[in-house]
Amino acid sequence: MTGRLPLDEQLVALKSTLSRNETLLEVLDRAASLDLPGWYLTAGCLFQTVWNVVTDRLPGAGIKDYDVFYFDDRDLSWEAEDAVIQAARAAFSRLPAEVEVRNEARVHLWYEQKFGVPCTPHTSTEAAIDSFAATTCCLGVRLERGGRWRVYAPHGLSDVFNLVVRPNPVPAPREVYEAKAARWQRHWPELTVLDWPAGR
Repeated sequence: MTGRLPLDEQLVALKSTLSRNETLLEVLDRAASLDLPGWYLTAGCLFQTVWNVVTDRLPGAGIKDYDVFYFDDRDLSWEAEDAVIQAARAAFSRLPAEVEVRNEARVHLWYEQKFGVPCTPHTSTEAAIDSFAATTCCLGVRLERGGRWRVYAPHGLSDVFNLVVRPNPVPAPREVYEAKAARWQRHWPELTVLDWPAGR
């Protein structure tokens, strides 16, 4: 079982598994060409590709979009972010998937209005990834010079490969976690969804 391998072998397995999703590889390659500060391809497209491969589904099955995060706190205006979004729209044109590009330095400006709870300003793209509702989702990948993969996985990869969804109660509201977990479990019934910790 991949989730029980040493971490270096899990990293090799992660690259091999994600490489089976051709759309994901194309997004990685095109995102690298944008040269965005601190960028990562992150969220569902990564862990859901792993779930698909582990459960013998098509690698891209059930993936609704591909999220590219970057961090640029030099200009927090919507106009600056929108300029990047428009450049990305051109870069990702004619892909068979939606690609969403967001500046994580700006999230605190709109998060409470959208989700009803305040968000402490992120200090990096990694900090934004740390805030996902499930620790299983805290995963980012980017291409660096020479085509080397940089992987950010603060909670490791075992849960991802073992199909375990684990809550991340410090930053995320319980209802967000439970709604996401229920949606994922409908598509991937093999998942083991762990309960929100009592008293949180």
